[in-house]
Amino acid sequence: MELDLWGSQFFPNLAIFWLAIILAVVWSLVWKGIALWRAGRSNHLGWFIVLFIVNTLGILEIIYIFGFSRVVPRPQKVPRL
Repeated sequence: MELDLWGSQFFPNLAIFWLAIILAVVWSLVWKGIALWRAGRSNHLGWFIVLFIVNTLGILEIIYIFGFSRVVPRPQKVPRL
């Protein structure tokens, strides 16, 4: 198989290449947004800084969300009578 400028052995069509890039960016941004929100709400400054700087395509963010962040239940308001 002949290789062109992009090494078309893996991406035979440039449109497929850009689609893969766009999907990876959207995937990463969704997980990063959720993880940064939880780290900020939980006052985890160290995690917030690491999650903000390091880009791992969502892997570190998923580990933080499911392994280290806890959902703190908010106290329910008692209705006044």
